[in-house]
Amino acid sequence: MISTVLAEHRWLEPTAFLVLLVAAPVAAWWLANRPRAARWLAAAAVAVAAGLTLWPDDRRAFSFCEVAWSVPTLFRGDVANVILFLAPVVLVATATRRPVLVAAVAIAVSAGVELLQAVAPALGRSCSTNDWLANSIGAVLGAALAWAGLRLARKTFAPTAR
Repeated sequence: MISTVLAEHRWLEPTAFLVLLVAAPVAAWWLANRPRAARWLAAAAVAVAAGLTLWPDDRRAFSFCEVAWSVPTLFRGDVANVILFLAPVVLVATATRRPVLVAAVAIAVSAGVELLQAVAPALGRSCSTNDWLANSIGAVLGAALAWAGLRLARKTFAPTAR
């Protein structure tokens, strides 16, 4: 369903990506002093990402895993997997204030999701190294954007010396 919407509206994916690039550090900055809101939004984003990656699909999956390595391109329609991990990583990294650790865990989780898709064909999901690579790029980018927002918050909200 999501892939159909993205195919019909080619502008949606690059627009969402560019909006996230601008909004993510601002959101991290704003949430830096709102830990409860950061935790709730992080939990919601993780739940959405989990649902989108693990919800059963009625299509036929590959027999095991598609091995191909191509970097996602903004206007080719393959940035959705970058976005899928970018937003949750920004929010979780902001909530925990540990962007590097969150990025590392997100990369491992993405590998686990792809492995689960490979060994559970009943899900109707296809394992792909391209998906893992795109998720990993999103995780690293999300951690960098969260770090920028947290750093800005530290400078903005830091008590001034008298």
